[in-house]
Amino acid sequence: MLRRFPIVPLLLISSTLQAAPPQVPGQSYAKDIQPLLKKYCWDCHAEGEKKGDLALDAFADEAAIWAGKKAWSTVQFHLENWMMPPAKKEQPTPAERLTITHYLDLLLNPFDPNKPDPGRVTIRRLNRVEYNNTIRDLLGVDARPADEFPEDDTGYGFDTIGAVLSLPPILMERYLSAAEKVLDLALPLGAEDLATKFYPSSAISGNGVLGSNGRASVDHTFTEEGEYVMKAKVWASQAGPELAKVDLRVNGEVFGKFDVKSADEKKPDLFSVNFHAQAGQKGLGVSFLNDFYDPNNPDRNRRDRNVYVLGIQVDGPLKSAANPTATSQKIFAALAKGATTEDAARAALQNFANRAFRRSALPQEIDRLLTMFRLARKKGDSFREALKLSMRAVMVSPYFLFRTEWQPEPDNPEQVVDIDEFSLASRMSYFLWSSMPDDELLSLAFRKELRSHLREQVQRMLRDPKARALSENFAGQWLETRTLQVVQPDPQRFPFPPELRQAMQQETREFFWFIQQENRSVLEFVSAPYTFVNERLAKHYGLEGVSGEQFRKVDLPPSSLRSGVLTQGSVLTLTSDPTRTSPVKRGKWIVENILGIAAPPPPPNVPALDGPDKAAIHGTVRQRLEQHRSNPGCASCHALLDPMGFGLEHFNAVGALRQDDNGQALDTTGVLTTGQKFSNARELSDVIIRDKRDAFVRNLIRKTLTYSLGRGTEAYDRPAIDKILAAMNAEDYHFQTLVIQVIESLPFQKRRGDAASPASK
Repeated sequence: MLRRFPIVPLLLISSTLQAAPPQVPGQSYAKDIQPLLKKYCWDCHAEGEKKGDLALDAFADEAAIWAGKKAWSTVQFHLENWMMPPAKKEQPTPAERLTITHYLDLLLNPFDPNKPDPGRVTIRRLNRVEYNNTIRDLLGVDARPADEFPEDDTGYGFDTIGAVLSLPPILMERYLSAAEKVLDLALPLGAEDLATKFYPSSAISGNGVLGSNGRASVDHTFTEEGEYVMKAKVWASQAGPELAKVDLRVNGEVFGKFDVKSADEKKPDLFSVNFHAQAGQKGLGVSFLNDFYDPNNPDRNRRDRNVYVLGIQVDGPLKSAANPTATSQKIFAALAKGATTEDAARAALQNFANRAFRRSALPQEIDRLLTMFRLARKKGDSFREALKLSMRAVMVSPYFLFRTEWQPEPDNPEQVVDIDEFSLASRMSYFLWSSMPDDELLSLAFRKELRSHLREQVQRMLRDPKARALSENFAGQWLETRTLQVVQPDPQRFPFPPELRQAMQQETREFFWFIQQENRSVLEFVSAPYTFVNERLAKHYGLEGVSGEQFRKVDLPPSSLRSGVLTQGSVLTLTSDPTRTSPVKRGKWIVENILGIAAPPPPPNVPALDGPDKAAIHGTVRQRLEQHRSNPGCASCHALLDPMGFGLEHFNAVGALRQDDNGQALDTTGVLTTGQKFSNARELSDVIIRDKRDAFVRNLIRKTLTYSLGRGTEAYDRPAIDKILAAMNAEDYHFQTLVIQVIESLPFQKRRGDAASPASK
């Protein structure tokens, strides 16, 4: 029986399909396909029978099938995965099944092999990880400002998809704040950049004249907390046996005492103190401490001791006097020599904008930045502050925040071009590093030599520690282990302390990184007889001889049921329910993430299985699921999902080995819809590598293309995927072969225009 639900084919139907049905070379529906359908499907889906609301005899030709693409995608899905005909019915031979599914695939997902289509990548905003890494590599600062940004949306399982990376208003505000913060860290101000406020005597209480002990003061508003310097210009009319004495105070607190030696208004003493102040208004004052008066002194000029405050100045807040970062020193090489000319500013801005825009900044762009610089200087900003204002403009520019690519005739879908080498450098670096191109990539792109050095650059980039971004970002989303952070197993049944959660995520990262660095076969993602553990995780797995927090590679014993990612704690935990294992979730994870089959959603109002407290009454999870799938509306989908999940039942809800299910014997055998049998998790991995190898590798290629391109794969990507698969078959499935072939592929190297939007017409 065919249930009614939407199925997404393995290669998504293109949004640009023509209205007329395509032709499948060498085959026709009436001659080659309909006779097979009559033989195996007509009993339930024709001549008055309409199970699953599907009547196949209602479709007489290719035009009718084309009009009913959604229903026929469902037919293709069920036949392709051996979910139909029902097990008790006569089955097509493998060759007959392939004939039908291949025909439907070519009909429903057409592409022209003689007219390669690289597709079109939507302009892409930097996601949070890419923004943080780009800031790190652009300015060399240890900051993660994007951690405060809103969460990124995802599409096709990844947060690199241009179509879903929108720009809400609050994010623009965060960009402005982040730019100011990181530039302050990268380019600390010097003494010439201090904010200064001078108060003349006319602004000071009593016009700054102190004829007796007392204080001359002024109120000053501190805009931020920090370290400040207070200075006072003072002279005194001297009288008596000692010099006039004063102190400098902030809000009444004394920060320094001084003797006033100057008796000349034109050459006053300059006193200064350093102090820490909170934001807000505070009084700054000079206090006269030792008034003296002798009316009988014959020298009239020596009868009265008075103090005169000519001005009070406050400087600050003082910024760090630390040197700029090594990265920013390269950007501001001209400034390091003390140059403060407009030419120096232009050179610094050109260097900075080139790296920030990931291409050569245009002369008119630099001119606009210099206009901002000049306006800031006219308003009194220091050279460096004015420069930083222009740099902030760079960091909120669309050319920094978005990855844009030059496209001649952007509204012409027939126009296919090589992406320019700057765009290629960005595609490579954000794919492998989740960050901007480094100087070597940009230099090669500037000289138009990147394509001629492509493979050596890919190998160099994969050796770089920044390539760990693949294990953290690509693998974390492909395998869904990022979501382990929010998984909450029942603490009573399955204690899951933070250090165990962290160790599980690290195991998967180290495992992926090892295959990547050692250029191992990608088949080891499924079949590897080794893993990476520290003492905490080894204890959880029951492995001996591991001590300490350091992760290390361990070979699994021959008797172990673990192999590859399928049996790693991260995957087993995130595919469980809080109180029990979930063979359905585990099977669905394998079907979708390993084999690339888009599992259908469950029908509405499906009752949940009883909790583990009722397991003793109703049997093991497997037994309860088998009762559940006796419903004909559920059987076909569960036949696809459940067997693979049953193969992992030796592991509990947090990935530890177990011998029973709530005291009842485990049954971990399974039979796939395609007929393969296995008895445990390790044998399941063997079946996948032996009999479903191409499905796994093809899915990994599609996932890698989706992540690296920032768009989902389409029907027209099939030639590129087939070519990558053939290369991997020929080169023992090495990881570097996958990466190099993806980067050299048509969709990675080229782009086409798109149909003009109504607004552009």
